[in-house]
Amino acid sequence: MNKRKVVVSIGGSVLVPGDDDATYIKGLASMIREASNEAQLVIVCGGGKISRYYSEAGRELGGTVSQLDMLGIGVTRVNAALLALALGDLSSMDVPLTAEDAASRSASDNVVVMGGTAPGHTTDAVAAMVAKHLNADLVVNATSVDAVYSDDPRKVPGAKRFSRLTIKELGEIVYKEHGAGSSGVFDPLGVKIAEENRIDIVIVDGRDLSELRNAILGKEVEGTFVNSH
Repeated sequence: MNKRKVVVSIGGSVLVPGDDDATYIKGLASMIREASNEAQLVIVCGGGKISRYYSEAGRELGGTVSQLDMLGIGVTRVNAALLALALGDLSSMDVPLTAEDAASRSASDNVVVMGGTAPGHTTDAVAAMVAKHLNADLVVNATSVDAVYSDDPRKVPGAKRFSRLTIKELGEIVYKEHGAGSSGVFDPLGVKIAEENRIDIVIVDGRDLSELRNAILGKEVEGTFVNSH
């Protein structure tokens, strides 16, 4: 059967926040293994607080923006290798270094896991790039919030929650306030790539494995569905 092609962007704050991470990653790997029976998957891992730690230390040591980005990319690749380790023979700890390589390695009988690629490209943007090269149906953003809100719900208690958005509406949210990326819900470059290539986006709580599984398999979710068509 032809499997739906799905790219999952999973933030480092979801993968390794320092909260019983091995147990979560073991459960995540089990869910991915099950979902891979119905979907051809590429997983893009972020860096999280470990990445920020290295960036802050590197900044104090006089690193340039590009050098600090490279430190963060290194952490994302370690996180990817950790998830690949948990997936066993379904994946490889030899993580791809580019979106094109990830797409070319992807097949119906494996799960490709990768981290960042180049300075200036976030996990979300890389996921959208992989989806473009893979001709994927969907990018699932597994994040530390459970949906898209009008403002950061952790800072603005009355923020409006969205269950469905158009890609243009998502673009307006990520660009509002002080320019690109201020809301943090999804990278503006990733939105642009998704809009140009008609790739739908689903944003869910990444630590809710049943919700993440439903998103991957195209079922109803509690999070936000973003229609690109």
